Amino acid sequence: MVNLSAPTMMNPPRATPEGTAFYRDAHHERVAPGHFRPSSTGLIMSSIGLGTYMGDEDEVSDDLYGEAVEWAIRSGCNVIDAAINYRCQRSERVIGRALGSLIREGHVRRDQIVIATKGGFLPFDDHVPPDPQAYLHSAYVQSGVIAEGELVAGCHCVAPSFLGNQLRRSLSNLGVDCVDIYYLHNPETQLQEISQDEFRGRMRTAFEFLEGQARDGLIGAYGIATWNGFRRTKRAHEYLSLAELVRIAEDLRGAEHRFRFAQLPYNLAMVEARTLRAQAVDGQRMSLLDAASSFGITVVASASILQGRLIRLPADVAAALPGLSSDVQRAIQFVRSTAGVTTALVGMKGRRHVEENLAVARVPPDPEAVDGLLTRAG
Repeated sequence: MVNLSAPTMMNPPRATPEGTAFYRDAHHERVAPGHFRPSSTGLIMSSIGLGTYMGDEDEVSDDLYGEAVEWAIRSGCNVIDAAINYRCQRSERVIGRALGSLIREGHVRRDQIVIATKGGFLPFDDHVPPDPQAYLHSAYVQSGVIAEGELVAGCHCVAPSFLGNQLRRSLSNLGVDCVDIYYLHNPETQLQEISQDEFRGRMRTAFEFLEGQARDGLIGAYGIATWNGFRRTKRAHEYLSLAELVRIAEDLRGAEHRFRFAQLPYNLAMVEARTLRAQAVDGQRMSLLDAASSFGITVVASASILQGRLIRLPADVAAALPGLSSDVQRAIQFVRSTAGVTTALVGMKGRRHVEENLAVARVPPDPEAVDGLLTRAG
């Protein structure tokens, strides 16, 4: 068993460059070169992260996720991703219990683990109530957490009062004093009901709030987690311009801004982050991955195996990703081998999933295989 108890005087309440480097060094003999990568904030992040989106709101899923968090952290995965609305807040709470237990037992330190969560969608609490809309209206609108006009699509809000409420809940659920990455969750949802001009104003207000939370030590950095926003052309109403978002952050805090992460789906069936030249940087059209690199934004890929739908690959695709024993592993390898992707998130339940998925960490990334597959597909 790897000893992750770093002999330092203090245990910082958040992930640090020093703590994550210690974690990397403790696992260097168990993983291939290229598994751990530096992020834009100096944190060292594993190329495979644990996602917690899928599953029912029940104790069976809780137990499996708890086991997965424990074994992932023991096996060389130091990126754990959630959102407050995942499984009615139960995913965050499972992470909090599992991480707290590992820390108390001396298996890991808080400063070695990168914890990410998201706010934006109105969450239920523990289970879906009989009348979902009535619950959400009572819990968030009638209570005064959300003002009239701030709620979009009956389920989404980015107002500071709501984000503050959600961040405090997430900190409590996760049992931490600081969230290392706090994402605005699918902000393109706002564009269903408001104009681009109003959207930019709301993003500025939300970023200003998040900069304050970073200053106060409640978050390490913030980012945008999208489903469609970074995978659409400029003509689409859901389109998000990374350059405009960076400009907002720079207007607020200059080069020292804390907008440092972007998360979007990327996998063998959804390659827009690499192939779609829909982002503009200094008058040049480029992919989201290239644009993020130019702005110093770390990219985290979600849906690396498309929520379990990439478990059987065509024979020619499988043959192009050698050295692995299953198509799930090959799908993960494709994502983590793509230049510009720092971490590939994969939903994992139980030790068996962790062992299969983290076996990919023992194989070096293969960017040439990715280039070959994308050239063939193009």
